[in-house]
Amino acid sequence: MYRSDRAPCWLVLAIGAAFAAWPPLYAIVFSGFYMAVYLVLAALILRPVGFTFRGKVANPAWRALWDWALFAGGLVPAFVLGVVFGNLLLGVPFHFDDSLRAFYTGSFFGLFTPFAMLCGLVSVAMLVMHGGVYLALKTEGAIAARAVRAAVGAGWLLGVLFILAYWLAADLAGYVIVGDAVRDGPSNPLAKTVVREIGAWGRNFDATPWMIVVPVLGFAGALAVTALLQWGLAGVAFVASSASVAGIVATAGFAMFPFLLPSSSDPGSSLTVWDASSSRMTLFTLLVAAAVFMPLIVAYTAWVFRVVRGKVTAAYVEDESTDAY
Repeated sequence: MYRSDRAPCWLVLAIGAAFAAWPPLYAIVFSGFYMAVYLVLAALILRPVGFTFRGKVANPAWRALWDWALFAGGLVPAFVLGVVFGNLLLGVPFHFDDSLRAFYTGSFFGLFTPFAMLCGLVSVAMLVMHGGVYLALKTEGAIAARAVRAAVGAGWLLGVLFILAYWLAADLAGYVIVGDAVRDGPSNPLAKTVVREIGAWGRNFDATPWMIVVPVLGFAGALAVTALLQWGLAGVAFVASSASVAGIVATAGFAMFPFLLPSSSDPGSSLTVWDASSSRMTLFTLLVAAAVFMPLIVAYTAWVFRVVRGKVTAAYVEDESTDAY
């Protein structure tokens, strides 16, 4: 069975890619978000452990314990990663000295500000909606009905929370590069001037009006899910849910570009896609690796979903010829 025990592998791969492409970003993230990343990784590891041990003992208390462990293993990563995204929009307290040594001056509990926790709730609602739609698509009967109710409720909640977060982000003190950004110079985060301005995160949307399609897609996709599921169109709802997830994540990316990690304590130390990058040879090597391995990953994923196609019924689970029981 294809299970979520591969999620920690994807997290480690993403961290490794960040180290190769943007070494300063890797250094700051692990200095500032070390406990948050560790918490996410520990929760993800808890999931395959829960799947493995839940059925080892035929005891309701034992199974309830692992059910709560599985619940935490899904809730914690969703919430914490949303909180991290919220902190990126707010800015992270770090700076570089003259020799480009990085210093993080924040704390773990300092990450959980009201706006950051709102972003965490957006993340949780988004993933509950998406997971509920997929579960409704893969099951039938009472389980499918429960999944539909959860996905519809999460879709409505996501729409409200996303609009609230988008409205509050428009009034945040964003970051702006003063003068022309150096795109082809040495990777030196201190070789620029950055200022904080209210409403700066909306400038990309003002300068490029078509970008407004992205937040609209995030909001409209969530509302479409609530209607499509009630009409019994789970397959179309999954497409709408995927579009909503892509739109919400892209909204933060488009708003922050070209910043990867803004600094709230020293705006001039903020990291961008240009001044935090690796050498040309390293980036070219990453390009070659992506060109080779991404098609393989896509093909493997397509094969996995072909293997697990169809609905998971009670008869299928009880069938001894499968490995689902």
